[in-house]
Amino acid sequence: MAADRERGDGVIASQLSPHHAAPVLLRTPAGILLAALDTGIGEPSDRPTVLLLPGYTGSKEDFAPILDPLADNGFRAIAVDLPGQHESPGPADEAAYLPEPLGRVIAELIGTLPAPVVLVGHSYGGLVARAATIVGARLAALVLLDSGPGALPAGARLDALVVGAPILRESGVEAAYAVRAGLTAQLRDPAAQALEDFYRHRFVSSTAAGLLGMATGLQSEPDRTAELAAALAAIEAGIAVISGEADDAWGIQAQADMARRLGGSLVPIAGAAHSPAVEQPDRLLRVLLPLMRSWTARR
Repeated sequence: MAADRERGDGVIASQLSPHHAAPVLLRTPAGILLAALDTGIGEPSDRPTVLLLPGYTGSKEDFAPILDPLADNGFRAIAVDLPGQHESPGPADEAAYLPEPLGRVIAELIGTLPAPVVLVGHSYGGLVARAATIVGARLAALVLLDSGPGALPAGARLDALVVGAPILRESGVEAAYAVRAGLTAQLRDPAAQALEDFYRHRFVSSTAAGLLGMATGLQSEPDRTAELAAALAAIEAGIAVISGEADDAWGIQAQADMARRLGGSLVPIAGAAHSPAVEQPDRLLRVLLPLMRSWTARR
C-alpha cells in the first residue's frame, strides 16, 4: 500500500488500514439498511458507542485507522456508509439525501444503539450529524470534523460539484467520476494515487441519486448553527469542532466562528487537511479520546 500515509510512530494509515472491525448491515426501525464496520461484535455490550459518519463521496473506510484505537480505549466504534453511499443501498429520490432526511435516518439508528452515544460527522457527514441532533437524536456529544455551518464556499470542491452534476445526470457515475478525478487531482497527495482503484470503486458503487442529492445539499444547506446550539443545550450534550489545520473545504475561519457560536472553540489538527482520520489519526485521537471519556463518564 504505497499510497498510505506514515504516522509518526512508523505505522501506516489509509482507508485500507487493517483493523478488527466486522463488516455488518445495520437496520433502522424503518427498515433502512446501512453497511457498517463495527468493533462491538463479541465485545462487552456496556461500552459507550461512537458512531462515525463519512463525507460526500467518502465511506466508512475513511475511519479505518482509528477504529481499533477507539475499541482499545473502551469504545464501541461503528463507521457507516450513509444511504446510497458505497455499500449502503438507497432510494431513487434525490431529496432523500439532503442533510435533514439523512439526519432522521441516523437519529433512528442511534435509537437502536446502546447509550451513551457520541456522534462524529466528517464533512457532509457533519451536516447530517447536525440534522440528526436537531431532529432529536439522544446523544452524549457531537463532534463536527472538518464540517462547516452551511453550504460549501467557493473553491475547487464546489467547482467539482457544479461541473459534475450535469455529467452525472446525462452520462452516469463512470463519466462523472472521470471528470471529478481530474478536477480534484490538485486536492490529493500525489502519493495517494495507489488508492485510486478504491476511490473509483466506492464512487461508482454509490447511487446516482445519492451523489446528486448530497451535492445539492452541499450547495444549498442553510446555516443552522443557532438551531444546533439549542438542540445540544436541550439534551445537555457535549460539542467539539475539530479540523485539519489546512482544511480546504469550509476553511478554518468559518469553522472557528461556528465553534464560537456553539459555545466552544475550534481544535486544529496539525499536519492534517480535510481528512484527519487518515492524515493524522494519532493526533486526532489525542484530541478525541479525553473528550469522549469525559462526555460518556457523565452519562
